[in-house]
Amino acid sequence: MTEEIKSAYEKWLAQPEMPADLAEELKAIAGDEDAITDRFYRELEFGTGGLRGVIGAGTNRMNVYNIRKATQGLANYLNASDLPKKVAIGYDSRIKSDVFARETAAVLAANGIKAYIYPRLEPTPALSWAVRYYGCGAGVCVTASHNPAKYNGYKVYGADGCQITLEVAAKILAAIEAVDCFAVQPADFDVALAEGKIEYSSEKCLDDFVDAVYAQRVGDGAGTADLKLVYTPLNGSGLECVKKLLAKLGVTHVTVVPEQEKPDGNFPTCPYPNPEIREAMQKGLELCDQVHPDLLLGTDPDCDRCGTAVPDGKGGYRLITGNEMGIILLDYICRTRKALGTLPEHPVAVTTIVSTDMATPVAEKYGVELRRTLTGFKFIGEQIGLLEAAGEADRYIFGFEESYGYLSGAHVRDKDAVNATLLVCEAAAWYAKQGMTLLDAINQLYAEFGCYRNALHSFAFEGESGMHTMDAIMKQLRETPPQSIAGIAVESVLDYNAEGTGLPKANVLEFRLGGKAKLMVRPSGTEPKIKVYLSAVAPTEAEADAINAKLGDAAAELLKA
Repeated sequence: MTEEIKSAYEKWLAQPEMPADLAEELKAIAGDEDAITDRFYRELEFGTGGLRGVIGAGTNRMNVYNIRKATQGLANYLNASDLPKKVAIGYDSRIKSDVFARETAAVLAANGIKAYIYPRLEPTPALSWAVRYYGCGAGVCVTASHNPAKYNGYKVYGADGCQITLEVAAKILAAIEAVDCFAVQPADFDVALAEGKIEYSSEKCLDDFVDAVYAQRVGDGAGTADLKLVYTPLNGSGLECVKKLLAKLGVTHVTVVPEQEKPDGNFPTCPYPNPEIREAMQKGLELCDQVHPDLLLGTDPDCDRCGTAVPDGKGGYRLITGNEMGIILLDYICRTRKALGTLPEHPVAVTTIVSTDMATPVAEKYGVELRRTLTGFKFIGEQIGLLEAAGEADRYIFGFEESYGYLSGAHVRDKDAVNATLLVCEAAAWYAKQGMTLLDAINQLYAEFGCYRNALHSFAFEGESGMHTMDAIMKQLRETPPQSIAGIAVESVLDYNAEGTGLPKANVLEFRLGGKAKLMVRPSGTEPKIKVYLSAVAPTEAEADAINAKLGDAAAELLKA
């Protein structure tokens, strides 16, 4: 343990007004150098996604002091800018989310910045909506999305309702670094509320958000009222808005998974509340075996991602992957809008560099310009903003990412699981009229374009040493890239951290292999892990999955420390 770490620990330990839970944690780790180092070896990193980390005491943890420090930095940035001195605040069901949200509002109020805070937990896209609804200079959503229960986070949004850009993040970070977390003096929340310095976001704001989602209907909505659904909010924030939206669609046959209905930041039914993971959807799948719905829908804790399962034709249910749903919805939107004559003259769809290559031929079929961005829906939102600035917002028809994020309108600037619920229900109802399920839909698309199958492997590297290990692995792959992977020749290597990609620099490596296979390596920006994205194309799912299985084994060897 370095003297710097020891000094930081002792400074925290000496704070007279330390909340009891943090003080107890600090006392409990006295003499445990590894535990102290883990909490104090760095400042919790503030990036384009804001803050995200394990809840607890220390500079490398999510706590009221780091919330105050980040908010003071944000306030200093806003007060030095020409942006409106107003900030919208939302939060989800995670442990301390409500506490952190109130703390954020109190610090802003102390700095003369008006805070509009939702009176209860609401979806992240509803926060994106509120930023522009109230004409704010920024927004804050307290959430760690789909991370395990021990995490929480602090996402910052710009005046456009999109997560902040790299440039703005750098400016806010500079402001944050100048702040002593123990010197920040928040206002009294209740007093500031009574004085109008803090205001609860109105019910009309939320209802108008749901109305804006409903306005994104692609077709005529025929058949949606006949759908039978099982829905799980995964103990998160989606229940209220999803139910309001389903009511507008006329969907009344809805069974909510009882164990996952109420908000609970401990996520007792699954350690990883992510609809990408089968375990998170397991309770819903079990309920499907009793209820036999047309669809199982699951939204993650902050309701910006949506997972789906449909009948498999064999008496069970088959989960649809994020890439598959992205392709189903892209095709459905293009097909339907073309038939109705509502497809714009030069339509634009947006996806990310790690999302399925299958989007390319589908977009080409309908004459849609497909734009690819870096990973992170903020970059998709940025493309919407660019179109809007050019007076061409109507050209944007759909955006998706492989991690179950979808958006079909310009009403918000972030992925929106309420919007996804609308689209999935519409598409399912349309296919039902053709005597097909969404599984039939993706199989039909595979038959037309080839079986583009994708897989994701995550490799965890915990603690301070883990961060160094990740850096060393990426350095090794750059300096001596493999000539072949799983026996398949590497035809090209693209380093997104180099010049000339047409995108901002990013710590991502792309290996294009023979037979249209692909392997991409990307350290996570929010968790201590490296993600490897695999892609294979073959005549059948089984053949493509077999290629990905071999690539997965090879990836494990590549990423050995």
